[in-house]
Amino acid sequence: MRIKNLKLKNFRNYVNESIDFSEGLNVLFGRNAQGKTNCAEAVFYLCTGASPRSRRDKQLIMHGANCAEISALAEGAYGEIEISACIYENSREVRINGNKITRNADILGNIFSVFFSPQELRLIQDGPDERRRFLNVSISQLNKPYYIALMRYNKILEQRNNLLKNRDLSLVYETLPVWDEQLCRYAAAIAFKRAEFCAMLSPVASEIHSYLTDGAEKLEISPEKKYKGGEEELTKRLFDELSANYERDIRLGFTASGPHRDDLDIKIDGADAKNFASQGQTRTAALSVKLAEVEIFKKISGEYPVLILDDVMSELDLPRRKKLVGRTHGLQTVLTCTHAERVLCGREVNKIKIEGGAVKR
Repeated sequence: MRIKNLKLKNFRNYVNESIDFSEGLNVLFGRNAQGKTNCAEAVFYLCTGASPRSRRDKQLIMHGANCAEISALAEGAYGEIEISACIYENSREVRINGNKITRNADILGNIFSVFFSPQELRLIQDGPDERRRFLNVSISQLNKPYYIALMRYNKILEQRNNLLKNRDLSLVYETLPVWDEQLCRYAAAIAFKRAEFCAMLSPVASEIHSYLTDGAEKLEISPEKKYKGGEEELTKRLFDELSANYERDIRLGFTASGPHRDDLDIKIDGADAKNFASQGQTRTAALSVKLAEVEIFKKISGEYPVLILDDVMSELDLPRRKKLVGRTHGLQTVLTCTHAERVLCGREVNKIKIEGGAVKR
């Protein structure tokens, strides 16, 4: 899978620009604050319907403009596909091959993408929210039913939490089983897919980490909570778990167990990476997880995703730069950096200089 062309209009600092990408390594280079990351962000937005940097779409619109327009022409195993988005302050309009879509789920699965930037170190360093976000974004691209189950789960969870704050306890005890029956069905679908994904992720990430560190360190990834069995079995087990903790949840005023509380254990040489890994170890571990994600996309979809590497090279020494570039053979990569020479490593690349929100031709 590859993106052939990207168009940007009033997006961040881009007034009106068109960028052509090659099949292999595309290097967006230039001084800081020129728009390299903005370009990478636009690619990921069209793949997933969400920005990796901002939770509010209105922040993507150039100051003084009414809307931002972005579009990409891509080519995959099933031919060409064009995705476009008009982003307004409080809404957006997305079209696929000219047809307007009404569900966010329909954006997913058209162009696969994996995004890595220095901010992705949060995957290792921060709390469980970041690791759940990683799982949700990755699995949702590969499995629309997962995304739909996640949206419905979160909606029902919010209603259950509101109920738990009600002081009419007879109403709470009477109504909770009704909500839980629905909640656990979606929770089981989420837990099952996460367990399946993690079973694939762990050995691949460990192998890549060994490659990047020349075998000097061992990376281990496992779900903090082991979910075993099929979806029906998980549904019953989760329902029983919620039922056994009614008093706790009522006392707390929120649901204290379920997929929304899950986490991943990430260890380097047996030690918890979050608490004991150095900055360099954290960077390598996060990069290993992302490169493993690339391989899982290939295994499940049959195609490599577009790999986006934003400002990664400045944080790596020369041997690891070479190893990383070597790992990108065979897939389209969009890489941003300040100096193109840092990443050439003897490889032919498509160099694109960005200056002031425009391609410097």
